[in-house]
Amino acid sequence: MRFLDSFKRTPTLRLKALRESAGLTQEIIDNPQKSIGTIEKGSDTFKEMRHRFLSFKKDKYLENLKHYQTLAKGQAPKFMVIACADSRVCPSSILGFQPGEAFVVRNVANLVPPHENGPTETNAALEFSVNSLEVENILVVGHSCCGGIHALMSMQDVKNSSGSFIKSWVVVGKDARLRTKSAVSNLDLDQQCRHCEKESINRSLLNLLTYPWIEDRVKRGTLSLHGGYYDFIDCTFEKWTLDCSRHASKVDGEYSVKNREFWS
Repeated sequence: MRFLDSFKRTPTLRLKALRESAGLTQEIIDNPQKSIGTIEKGSDTFKEMRHRFLSFKKDKYLENLKHYQTLAKGQAPKFMVIACADSRVCPSSILGFQPGEAFVVRNVANLVPPHENGPTETNAALEFSVNSLEVENILVVGHSCCGGIHALMSMQDVKNSSGSFIKSWVVVGKDARLRTKSAVSNLDLDQQCRHCEKESINRSLLNLLTYPWIEDRVKRGTLSLHGGYYDFIDCTFEKWTLDCSRHASKVDGEYSVKNREFWS
């Protein structure tokens, strides 16, 4: 209401709104087919979405009604999955997770910030999944052609990331960037990015151990930390587990892995 009062009292705002409205009206008059096409395209998009939802309801929900009624009372997933927000990387589609099987959080470049960085939606999800849901596995899933990792590797100065939400976020992976530069600086940027895509997964696994309640469960053997790399160019998946019985992250930043598998 205060905005409306201000709008009424401010001739400039009224004039600008009238001009924009008139311009929009004229555009519709001048290009009726374009405007109708835009509306129909949007309508078709949600028509398809509606069809998918109703198919899900008929073929999955109603066919497994007892299971979904049980889920309505609570969830007990075995997995917490941290994946990239990239539209080409959907953990449920790639790995076949069904409703109730995995608590999933997605962010740019599937990064896990260390505990000392403070609160983010990622560690909020971690706290809930580990302390409340008591998941048994945390899986960090990276992927090929990651735009977030490319942004990280393209940064000239990781200390100056202000002015960009993307840079301020991906700088969480600065240790992976340093290790990549040290190991494969002789390679071109694309090859460095591919190396860093996997390196950042391992750094995120080590960052998980900076959370006391995660480290405690890992030490007690009730929680395992896993890495996964999805290459959507040739549709392969690499999986490994952090070997916490021999890791030396608190000494020199090194780590070891076990149970490495390659699915193709």
